[in-house]
Amino acid sequence: MVTYVSTLDVPRHVVEFLARLLAAQRRRIGTPKGSRALGPYRQAVLVLRWFRERGCVHCLARDAGVSQATGYRYLHEDIDALADQAPDLHDVLSRCQREGMTHVILDGTLIESDRLAGLRDNGNDLWFSQNHKAFGGNIQFLSAPDGTPLWVSDVEPGSTPDITAACLHALPALYMAAADGLPTLADKGYIGAGIGILIPVRRPKGKSEQALHVDTRMFNNLLRHVRALGERTAAELKQRRRTLQYVTLSPSRIGDIARTALVLNGIWK
Repeated sequence: MVTYVSTLDVPRHVVEFLARLLAAQRRRIGTPKGSRALGPYRQAVLVLRWFRERGCVHCLARDAGVSQATGYRYLHEDIDALADQAPDLHDVLSRCQREGMTHVILDGTLIESDRLAGLRDNGNDLWFSQNHKAFGGNIQFLSAPDGTPLWVSDVEPGSTPDITAACLHALPALYMAAADGLPTLADKGYIGAGIGILIPVRRPKGKSEQALHVDTRMFNNLLRHVRALGERTAAELKQRRRTLQYVTLSPSRIGDIARTALVLNGIWK
């Protein structure tokens, strides 16, 4: 067996932040000092490697000198500790209003994962997205006008349409924010979302885009242009936390993993 030295491209203050959270959690549950195989700092490095490199837990645990079962336990502990730091949707919208933001951007993305058993009433796989032709979970997210990620929802099965997931996790709070002057921009996947959710106008079926009134076409173009910055939010989270490109844990944990990525993104800068 050959050993080698490598460097994790994560800022040191991110590792230290997570290590402090883990140390506080161990004190809170009364973990005896020296009873863990890894200290908070080395545990933080193990988990950040998983988020950053999308490595297999078996390999990460082996590198850290712990068993695979311990590696998974550390991983879930870290996800729970960081996901608890994610902001609440109402708090996010209140902050946006205080900071004078003109709007927020709502979008959804599929986080691919291993196949999970489960059938819908029509016999189709619950976690299979016909739109993406892949297994995974649907998460909704909000971004600021400049594309900065603000909030991430819990996960819904991949077969769930964006409008349905938004109704479950986001729309009630967004209606209240819109009433206070903070509208939401979204794409055509949210048609029928309601007042305060601005979406492009669909062209008549069987007609070209020119069938729309010139003012409507201009509205659609402006809306797409302003919303375009929010489209990079999912890409930013998935590229910085490569584990979001394909989750090998239970798909039911995708929401917690995405919220963890959101917290790490906030302290990365």
